[in-house]
Amino acid sequence: MKTIYRTTILSLFLLLGTTATLFAQEEGTNYLNREMTLEREYDPSVQDANKVNTLPSIKEPEVRTVPIDYTTFTLAASPDKEVSLLPSGSIMTGLDYNKRRGYLHLGGGMLMNLDGDFGYHILSTDKDQLNVFFSHRSTNGKVKYLQIDEKIKAKVNDNLGGINYRHIFDNAVFKIGGSFGYSAFNYYGLPMQAADLSGDIYLPSLATLESVDRETKQAAQNINVYAGVQSQEGAAVGYLLDLDYRNFSYKYGITPLADGPTEHAIGLKGDLNTEFNTTHRIGVAAKVNYFNYSLPDVVSHPSGIGSYVAQFENYVEITLSPYYRIHGGAWNLQLGLNTMFISGDDSHFMVTPNVTFDVEVANKTVLYAAATGKVQSNSMYDMSRMNRYIQPNLEVLPTRNWLNATIGIKSGVIPGFWFDIYGGYNIMHDDFLLVPSRSFNTGDFGNFATDFSGLNTNHYFIGATLKYSYQKFMDISIGGIYNDCTIKYGDSWDGADPDAEIIPYGRPRVELNANLTVRPTSNITLDFDYHLATDRMTHLFGSENVDLGNVSALNAKASYAFNDTFGVYVKLNNLLFQHYDLYYGYPAQGFNLMGGLNLNF
Repeated sequence: MKTIYRTTILSLFLLLGTTATLFAQEEGTNYLNREMTLEREYDPSVQDANKVNTLPSIKEPEVRTVPIDYTTFTLAASPDKEVSLLPSGSIMTGLDYNKRRGYLHLGGGMLMNLDGDFGYHILSTDKDQLNVFFSHRSTNGKVKYLQIDEKIKAKVNDNLGGINYRHIFDNAVFKIGGSFGYSAFNYYGLPMQAADLSGDIYLPSLATLESVDRETKQAAQNINVYAGVQSQEGAAVGYLLDLDYRNFSYKYGITPLADGPTEHAIGLKGDLNTEFNTTHRIGVAAKVNYFNYSLPDVVSHPSGIGSYVAQFENYVEITLSPYYRIHGGAWNLQLGLNTMFISGDDSHFMVTPNVTFDVEVANKTVLYAAATGKVQSNSMYDMSRMNRYIQPNLEVLPTRNWLNATIGIKSGVIPGFWFDIYGGYNIMHDDFLLVPSRSFNTGDFGNFATDFSGLNTNHYFIGATLKYSYQKFMDISIGGIYNDCTIKYGDSWDGADPDAEIIPYGRPRVELNANLTVRPTSNITLDFDYHLATDRMTHLFGSENVDLGNVSALNAKASYAFNDTFGVYVKLNNLLFQHYDLYYGYPAQGFNLMGGLNLNF
């Protein structure tokens, strides 16, 4: 039933969909905000085709707690392009941001890793901003299974393009835009076979490998349009209204013989609030998500045994959040509730706290805490973001996050040095894990992620992020998190002990990201980044648990900027020559090299 497996075939994806524009800061901007907020939100680098990141990105809590954000590598379709506009420059090559209207990045390397980015500011004024963009990530190289002496081509071709427009009125901001994403990939993973009663795993024979479809490319398509309007910050009466529509579809089901399902998602977000006594604000926020599914016809298997069926239920999620905020100068407090309803055969109503607090306890040092909750949709699109190789016709019930509590302290009091130390606790019902598929028919895709669901999870975590900059010569950042999950069957499993514990398959215990940037001259930049994930486990049906081993990936990049217009780079990936699976049977690429250029115009 359902694992949170993350990430994927090393090669690709575009962080372009989450890049934000860096606006010039006014004189006297609060140092703490610039160091702790702006720096986090603006990252102009784009992940190149063969960067490996099999984990959720390191959680760096804001003063307002946000859920853990999962990485966008190798997803079936990229996240939406934000309304903010992409700047030119600093795409892979370290060129500084400039006021030119466009950028072009091209890169390629071993194992047919290719990537490219293009963006152009059609309008860029104080009132109007119009931007178009396109990104490509692909790979078509052979990788070797860890379990048997056999190689297979891992094919991925990801594309995302779109347009965004924003107009700033005197008292409001209007935005509108859209994007189109197309991704093609093969289920190249080693097919699963049942084990005997002793738990020994039967590795597939050559005949088994030939009986599954590891060559046909699945295709995932994502169309998204949105529009919204909101008041200017600080308005006496504040408001926000956002509307978006997403069409997400698969070409095939679990076999090329069956068509894939289509998900139509309509989202509405609103907020209305008013100010009184200058520092107080009372309001109510609302969020509605409606999911509707177009399902393919039932197709019988050629052998006459069974049929290919996609089953999704249409449903709606509604969240209403009244709140009361106080801005006390050096401190801020929000008191509120989230009242949530999920429709459908398995309908639920829940109420969670929505409380946040932060206070500047010393110069440029903030203590913060939050206790919130939410509904995690687990839509078809959401599941594709967690694992590209998810079962296409897999329906996963929404997860109810009853409590997401965080407390931490962050500071930039020492010049050039910033830290954030935090801890927290999560309570989730209808949680899920992802494990390799149990079986397959001849001609099916042979290894896709399927669900292990209806679980209850208590999750403790503690982490820290440290950053240090020495003038313009060196930047260092280290972020890590330790997770302790207790997962139980709960009451939804008939015949199972509700207090029996389950290994958190696919969820690393320790996650670490580290980066070092050195600029020996004004033209040369050297980057080193390291990724670590420990205690990765999975489960094969009918067998013992399987240790996937640790991820330990080191990459290095050398960039040279000839001027503020043109630059080149060379990157070495997997310098530790590690051999590991992204998921069981899905090997990552080994050592490889790529290079590219960047152009501002």
